Amino acid sequence: MLIAENIHKSYDSLEVLKGIDLHVQKGEIVSIVGVSGAGKSTLLHILGTLDNPDTGKILLSGKEITTLSNKRIAGFRNRHIGFVFQFHNLLPEFTALENVCIPGFIAGIKEEEVYRKGEDLLEKLGLGPRKDHKPSELSGGEQQRTAVARALINNPDIIFADEPSGNLDSKNAKELHNLFLKLREDFGQTFVIVTHNPKLAKLADRILEIKDGVIVK
Repeated sequence: MLIAENIHKSYDSLEVLKGIDLHVQKGEIVSIVGVSGAGKSTLLHILGTLDNPDTGKILLSGKEITTLSNKRIAGFRNRHIGFVFQFHNLLPEFTALENVCIPGFIAGIKEEEVYRKGEDLLEKLGLGPRKDHKPSELSGGEQQRTAVARALINNPDIIFADEPSGNLDSKNAKELHNLFLKLREDFGQTFVIVTHNPKLAKLADRILEIKDGVIVK
């Protein structure tokens, strides 16, 4: 599903990634761990096309994305990649359903089809009765599940999650962890998760540790 080869990234004189190689199989859950500043989020953003490596190659679903123009990368990202962040990044003026549907509208999918898919996803995630509520009317756990539904709306090949439970209490964090496992079971969904949460990390099929800009295990 995902192959990265010799990924390097520096910011001015600070070398953050020093030659990362990794692969992720379809349907796999991979956790990336490491101390703050090790380069976890930088790597995740590069793998998810939100940032560019200085050198190296990334293939996603057989497509070498590091050679695409910015416009083509944006289209590829919308259709093939989902994101879940620590802070939900929901638009406050829109309802839960409207937030979920936005990537589908950007992709040019028919409005009726997008709304139907959004409602189905929210129902599956236990948010059917909350679909017309705005983010300020939802709990932290409900907001994060809304963000997960948004990540799923275009049937992505892979979901990148950056500290997805970092802003949740222990109960909601546990529910989110179980949700990722259920999505893999129900949809064969592939996840790459950056986390400081050892319980979430241990649920993964593999744990990759970044230290000093390289993967050490």
